[in-house]
Amino acid sequence: MKILANRMDLGFQKHQTEYEEAALRVLRSGWYILGKELQTFEEEFASYNATRSGEAEAVPFCCTGMTKSCDDTKVYSAGLASGLDALWIGIRMLGIGQGDEVIVQGNTYIASVMGITMNGATPIFVEPDGNSQIDIDAIERSITGKTKAVMVVHLYGQVTDMTRVVEICKKHGLYLIEDCAQAHGAMWKGQKVGTFGDVGCFSFYPTKNMGAFGDAGAVIAHDPKFIDDVKTYRNYGSHKHYYNKVVGANSRLDEMQAALLKVRLKYMDEITNERRELAARYASKIDNPKIITPVEVDNSYAVWHQYVIRCKNRDELIDYLNEKDIGSIIHYPVPPHLQEAYAYLGHHEGEYPITEEYANEVLSIPMYNGMTQEEQDYVIDALNNF
Repeated sequence: MKILANRMDLGFQKHQTEYEEAALRVLRSGWYILGKELQTFEEEFASYNATRSGEAEAVPFCCTGMTKSCDDTKVYSAGLASGLDALWIGIRMLGIGQGDEVIVQGNTYIASVMGITMNGATPIFVEPDGNSQIDIDAIERSITGKTKAVMVVHLYGQVTDMTRVVEICKKHGLYLIEDCAQAHGAMWKGQKVGTFGDVGCFSFYPTKNMGAFGDAGAVIAHDPKFIDDVKTYRNYGSHKHYYNKVVGANSRLDEMQAALLKVRLKYMDEITNERRELAARYASKIDNPKIITPVEVDNSYAVWHQYVIRCKNRDELIDYLNEKDIGSIIHYPVPPHLQEAYAYLGHHEGEYPITEEYANEVLSIPMYNGMTQEEQDYVIDALNNF
């Protein structure tokens, strides 16, 4: 049996007719940029993120620098060309730039860090906790007079304690940025991630739970003025055709991706429930002292973009799985502080030992919608016999 680490074709096939109808609708419309498909997707995506579960608790949101129009019961959205654009444009709209520091976990994907440095700000790395999320205790220890924001990355579709993070940001007057690229629909105490802070940043890269069919991204916020500013900036800084308020960017979520994402959005609860069932089955059936499995912490609702195990003998495990035709992926083999791109920051090996330990141990095992019980059993049996 051959098991791939990920499969995107199955999700398309399940709702193929709807995707094809959406694509044809756009092609026949004659309108391909900044049209009705994007407008309706932004409205639907905002509504999706504003929805809370029945047991949702009141967690005071952190809207540090926003206007009085900021209302935590309302969510607004702006579609962008990619998840990276969502990060750097979202951060730029907060006014964060040269001389500012942003606290971020060291074991994230490099795009999180690029969103900071593309604005001239400095990333201040902190270690992850035992479940690969940001170590909340380390946040407060890292705050300086230059700190302007905390970025929480809901890595692998899991969730950190947003109640504590919000308290820290409010206490110190810091912006709160949520990188939700891997966590569409994940919740803390019944409230969706991306709605706790000043801006939530999303990627719709095809491998994501809510994947497009190309690059795509979005930001959400409680402040309509913030979203209006993003929409101006994404379109060459133009608020009106051929009238430019600022020097902006070209980062528009196109009509085709918006239409296809509307189909995906319809089935997000179904997608999430299936992945949660797969993760629960992995958690209950993987039984090998050499393998550490992730956990879903109390009060969180994980969406399991990846199911990431840890193993001291990871390279041996990869070879073993390859022999059994089981795919796997390392997310991520080199942490940002050791990447050549960030050599100028002056970090060195051994500076963040937990981050580096995880980089040497983490392994994403097969996790995709449409995975059969037979396929999952094959993976589980292989892991247990390693």
